[in-house]
Amino acid sequence: MSAAPALPEKPKGKRPIGWIIAAAVVVIAIVVALIVGAVRSGDDSSNDGAGAAGASPKTVTIGVADKSLSYWSTYTKLAKSKLNVTVKLTNFADYSLPNPALKDGQLDLNQFQHIQYLADYNVTSNDDLQPIGSTAVYPLPLYATKYDKASAIPEGAKIAIPNDSINQARALLVLQGAKLITLKDGGSAFSTTSDIETKKVDVQPLEASQTANALQQGSVAAAVVNNNFATAAGLPSSDVVYQDDPSSANAAPYVNIFAARDEDKGNKTYLALAKLFQDDAVQKVFLKDNPDAVVRDESASSLQDELATVEKDAKAAKQ
Repeated sequence: MSAAPALPEKPKGKRPIGWIIAAAVVVIAIVVALIVGAVRSGDDSSNDGAGAAGASPKTVTIGVADKSLSYWSTYTKLAKSKLNVTVKLTNFADYSLPNPALKDGQLDLNQFQHIQYLADYNVTSNDDLQPIGSTAVYPLPLYATKYDKASAIPEGAKIAIPNDSINQARALLVLQGAKLITLKDGGSAFSTTSDIETKKVDVQPLEASQTANALQQGSVAAAVVNNNFATAAGLPSSDVVYQDDPSSANAAPYVNIFAARDEDKGNKTYLALAKLFQDDAVQKVFLKDNPDAVVRDESASSLQDELATVEKDAKAAKQ
């Protein structure tokens, strides 16, 4: 009996090469996604990224009161080229707004105020914003368009001054220095109009942004005008009839600063942005925009020490 014929061997199945390639691509994509996600998570969780060129780009929003001045254009370009940080400027015409905006997270930093103003805000609002870099001290001038010296301002004339507590106190000291008023006990950084003991003129507190306008419209004979509002209004330095001395030792509380939330005072990106203000390219344009400014380059720690001292004085003055 013959043997049963052998069946042909069943060929082994072969996995299509296209499926192998597709699977490999999927695996690689998953690995890349996990790596990118981890890197981004690390960037987001870090509160002190350096923001240096070559690092991940960042965007930082800074509140200011003089966005139109040309030095900010130089500053923002350098922030991008040197720190890889895109700076967005938010302009405020009212001094009362930038600090609450910073506190609430609408801003990352602000740069519009001096230490004295910040101290009063922190004490009044029970906040803890902190200075992380300095810019300059500006003189606080008394402007008059019809008179060439303070002594020529007639008796009983109206003089506008800022009505916020800190700028008002400084303005009153300016008027006292110009021999237009005298203040109780010689005045202080916390004086108010109720401390005026004798006066030659009628002091009119107004919103800081309106003092220049009042002078230009002729509703007052003279006005104490903050630097940025004077610049915006085009008030010429030839109209200054008196100003305080920004280079004196007494000017320390009036150093203008970059401010941050307390939890961000060690943020390396923010500290680098504050330091960038001292760059020669920025300084050249800044001093052209503000020829009367006295530039100050103070460490964050020294500014914070000064703030603590002024806050202590502010609390005592409010008791």
